[in-house]
Amino acid sequence: MYSKLKFIFRVIDNLGLSKGLFFLINRRLKANKVVTLPNIPHPIFTRPGTSDQEVLKQIFFYNEYDIKLDFEPLIIIDGGANIGLATIYFKNRYPNAKIIAVEPNSENIAVLKTNVAKYDNIFVKQAGLWSKKARVKISDKFGFGNWAFVLEECDNSDNTQTLTDTVNIADIMIEYNLDHIDLLKLDIETAEKQVFKENYIDWLPKTKVVVIELHDWMAKGCSKPFFTAINNSFNNYSFQNAGENVMIINEDLI
Repeated sequence: MYSKLKFIFRVIDNLGLSKGLFFLINRRLKANKVVTLPNIPHPIFTRPGTSDQEVLKQIFFYNEYDIKLDFEPLIIIDGGANIGLATIYFKNRYPNAKIIAVEPNSENIAVLKTNVAKYDNIFVKQAGLWSKKARVKISDKFGFGNWAFVLEECDNSDNTQTLTDTVNIADIMIEYNLDHIDLLKLDIETAEKQVFKENYIDWLPKTKVVVIELHDWMAKGCSKPFFTAINNSFNNYSFQNAGENVMIINEDLI
């Protein structure tokens, strides 16, 4: 009950009484297809009755990515971009940033492209983040819906699941002509176990800030390769918790 009341007060505080009640009623009726938020210049499209509503709640009402930095990020990679809500949040907070939004799922990609269409300097790439190029299947393995699709490596003979290709972050840097990354946001549903397993030395030392949700609660061992890679790549770094995320600042580059 307390958490529900807290959310109601946050919505009303952000949107005002009339707009807040309208939003809450539509949310209850599963009718929040187009959402207009203060200080966000373009409408946000979501899918009523899906996990999109929870992502919206976390990012814009609970300020999941309200991180404090001593510089303005100009190059951002949003890994696990889903329908683009974190991308929109970062773009409005850092309007000069070039953002590459990476998402493997086709249905999410369609909404993502609609959401970012009116913004400049945002690039959408459909792929799964991995330590190497591979073919993976996408599944709702744990039953959490659109915001928790899991990637599992497979071969081309597997036609039972939706398939997609993966990409290493170093390859993204080459494709988009990046010499460094100011902010790397990762919410990739256990794939961090693969991303930081190997082949990270060409891009991780060039990254200033990593904000990541670790998913050991979904699959044991997700955090170990991440912290191993950080310790192998950064001489000096600082660590802090940011909501459900861990934030690592590469002090060698700041």
